[in-house]
Formats: sequence, structure tokens, C-alpha cells
Amino acid sequence: MPQEKIPLLVIGGPTASGKTRLAAELALRHVGEVVSADSMQIYRGMEIGTAKPTPEETLGVPHHLMGFVEPGQSFSVADYVALAKETIGDIHSRGHLPVLAGGTGLYIRSLITNTAFTEADNDPALRAELTQRAAQEGTEGLMQELRFFDPESADRIEPRNLPRLIRAIELYRVTGVTMTEHLRRSRLVPSPYRVCFLCLGFRDREHLYERINQRVDEMFRRGLVEEAKELLEMPSGATAMQAIGYKELLPYFRGEVSLPEAQDTIKRETRRYAKRQLTWFRREEQARWLFVDDYAQWDALRDAAEEIIRGELYE
Repeated sequence: MPQEKIPLLVIGGPTASGKTRLAAELALRHVGEVVSADSMQIYRGMEIGTAKPTPEETLGVPHHLMGFVEPGQSFSVADYVALAKETIGDIHSRGHLPVLAGGTGLYIRSLITNTAFTEADNDPALRAELTQRAAQEGTEGLMQELRFFDPESADRIEPRNLPRLIRAIELYRVTGVTMTEHLRRSRLVPSPYRVCFLCLGFRDREHLYERINQRVDEMFRRGLVEEAKELLEMPSGATAMQAIGYKELLPYFRGEVSLPEAQDTIKRETRRYAKRQLTWFRREEQARWLFVDDYAQWDALRDAAEEIIRGELYE
């Protein structure tokens, strides 16, 4: 007999779209627990800059996979998927609904498509060589090389995502098989989840951008500058300082720009990131879109989400 699939509510979307609030409220209504799908909220000491939910925002709902990795510690997509699977299984075993919520599309897709990862086929020396090439020549040469043998991955991977770019080349050179083909093979085993995938969006992008600007202002009021300074002084703070909201403060700490200039840069970079998130999520065929600015009241949006959930998870 085939194993019964685990019901999984997924809430994705760009930063500042309302994912945290919707996830907590729906989890509260459905006796659920939230599993974060945010590649920066995993780190300790980055509460303000990564918009980790406050105790008030969690509504007393358990939230998992937040603040458990040291800023300098290596943590891969494979690590995330393994932990998320274990956490979701535990939540389900206790009769609760797992609610996966976050804006890191790669985390979400890898989990719900049951992508298999392997630690084999690594070549540290080759990786170091490619990293040095990128430092000396930039990423364009590596991207052209990748495009020659794996154009699908070249279209999918952003040039600024250097680890992913290097991994795609490394995988092909070591195995002779492209990353695109590895991904296809890794998804041959069916997903163990019955997924209801809600995605928050905006008809008018300016509404989202205004929310982002307001969120950044609130982060500064809550002490983002002090948090970033503490991280910078840590031996392992370099990783954290690559995140939006932190790295833009480095010129300010060096006396190169004013604080308002750094604040404006954070807003601009966060808006650009939100645009990339929307591009990613638009490719998700399972996603059911809820446009926040379609609803005059928040309760109406939540009720629309409830209707979709009833039809897809409890039919």
C-alpha cells in the first residue's frame, strides 16, 4: 500500500509581503507549527536584519529552524532539506499541521519536490581553483563556461550566486553529468507531501516597495546598526555581513557614507531582492497566488487562504 502523504501548507512570497503573519494565524487556526524557509533566519544574532518574528508575532505558535546556526558555520541546501524533513515529520507525528513559510525559493522547491542530494562528486581543489578564477577575472568567464555545456543551469543561476555557479561547473567536470540532469534524476522519487502552496504577491509593485521601505525604517528604530556592529566584531561575522541589511552598513562603519545613505541603499537592495523572489516564485506551477492589494482588509485575505486550504488539504 502506498504511504499516506503528509499534508504540508506552504506560504511563500517576497520579503515584507505578510508571510510571517499569515503563517502564524493559519497555524493557530489549524493546530499547526511553522517551519522557516529563510536562508538568513537560520543564523544566530541576526534577529533584526533578517526580520525574525518577535514573540508577539508568533502568536504562541512554535517556530522551527530559526537562529540555530553560527554566522560563520557552513550550511547547505542539502543540510536544510534534511533538517526540514525531520522537523516536518515530527510535527506531523504529533497530529499538528506543518506550515512551511519563507522567501527562499530554493529551500522550498528542493523540499517539496523531494530533491535528493549527494555529498559525493566533490573536488575541493577544483572548487578552490574556480573560486580563485572568479576573484581574479569575475564571474562572467565561469558563466560562459557553464553556458557551453549546461545552458539551462546558466539561465537558472544568477552570476552573483558564486557558490551555486561553481558547484554546477564542479559537478559536470567531476561526473560528466550536468546539474540540470542531476536535478532531473534527483526528483524521480515522488514527494512525501500533499502540498497546498500559497504565494503572496501584489498587483501594484509599488505597494510592496512601500512596505519594504517601512520595514527597513523599523529595523533601524529597533537597533539594526548596533546588531550589525556586533556581528562585524565577531570572528565568524563575515558570512552574516554578506546578507542584505548588513553588508550595506560596512561603508557607513568605514566612514565612507552617511547613515541615511546606507539606509537608502538597504531599501534599494531589498526591493531588488524582492523582485528576484517574485521572479522565482512565478515559476512555481503549484503556487496559488493571493494578491495582498486585492483585499481591503487583512481578514479577507486570510479567509481566501482558508478557502484554498480547505479545498486542497482537507478535500
